[in-house]
Amino acid sequence: MFKPVATILRSELEGRWERCRHHLQRLRPEAGGLLVFSRVLIYWLSGHFANGALWLPLEGEPVLLVRKGRERAEMESPLEDIASFRSFKEIPGVLADMGQALPDTVAVDMSSLSWELGQGLAQKIPNCAFVPGDGALMRARAVKSDWELHLMRLAGKRHDFVLRQRLPERIRPGMSEWEVASITLQEFVEQGHQCINRVTGPGEEFFLGSFAAGDSGNYPTVISGPVGVRGMHPAAPEMGYAGKVWQQGEVLVADTMFFLEGYHTDKTQVYFAGSQGALPGQAGEAFAFCRELLQAMAERLKPGAVPAEIYDYAAGQAGQHGWSEGFMGLGENKVPFVGHGIGLFVDDFPPLTGKLKEPLQENMTLALEPKVGLPGLGMVGVEDTFVVTPEGGRSLSGEERDMISIESGSG
Repeated sequence: MFKPVATILRSELEGRWERCRHHLQRLRPEAGGLLVFSRVLIYWLSGHFANGALWLPLEGEPVLLVRKGRERAEMESPLEDIASFRSFKEIPGVLADMGQALPDTVAVDMSSLSWELGQGLAQKIPNCAFVPGDGALMRARAVKSDWELHLMRLAGKRHDFVLRQRLPERIRPGMSEWEVASITLQEFVEQGHQCINRVTGPGEEFFLGSFAAGDSGNYPTVISGPVGVRGMHPAAPEMGYAGKVWQQGEVLVADTMFFLEGYHTDKTQVYFAGSQGALPGQAGEAFAFCRELLQAMAERLKPGAVPAEIYDYAAGQAGQHGWSEGFMGLGENKVPFVGHGIGLFVDDFPPLTGKLKEPLQENMTLALEPKVGLPGLGMVGVEDTFVVTPEGGRSLSGEERDMISIESGSG
């Protein structure tokens, strides 16, 4: 009676399986396969956002195990083997019925399971040793296929259109942060944004992004990023505060994520309430530094480049130009990275930190985000999403990065 809204080609999934197997054998050679519980990663490996698990053996057909919604799973996923189960203890028997036996050692995406569920898994399948499979999964999904890059380019184009074309026509000084955020959300949804932002960290949440006018850009934040934000409420420290009005002469930073068919882009746009000539000199100089630094960082996004070296270069440039104090956040808002992988999750692998020495690979996607917090003025900077190519980073979310002036009466 029903037809699926969309499906994924089996050939696309097969490439993902092989990448997972490659990294699993390299990182966890003792494991005989991957047992995946994250709904996002089950979708990535099967084409169905399952409530259940997915078994990916080193050889042979993966098995999609669902607690609920088997009919939908059979509509959406091209996998041949789909089965129902209720309890972890049933998994070995279900797989055995399909001609597969769980090996003695199994890799699991442990970050997707709570402490309680992890203990329950070990107790109910006592004959297996479970080892972390997260490293293999994150590296496999870091390199994007042409199909994935197409979706990210489409998301980035719409992202850029809203921030640089639509918002300048609709926002104006005198609006609250919350009003600007609400208009942005409306415009995003009209462009196909699907109102979800996914993150890897347990307990972390994002919704749309951060909107910070003036000193809100340095407001103490618990969000894993350099932009301070008052947020809607202590229980929802995101978007923007209805009580903070964007005043004449203030910068407004909009750090947002666009989500389309499972994939994100990340982009930051800074607006100024007034004419360009009225912009405080320090803000203009810091912004120009960030824009030039982003370009230099993007040129370094080539296969074989080392994330730690890109981070050290960026931090060194900040020191040489006198921006160390506020670079990547003021005070406790400072973060130890200048960019991050992005795709299925906003905060994906690889991070651009001073510790990661693992070289970049072609078709990895990263958000570069050099920013500077200025005491009393707020936050300025730039951010765009890039793909690693032999010629350097190619932007997926636009090429123009100037600060946009919004004068009173416009919008």
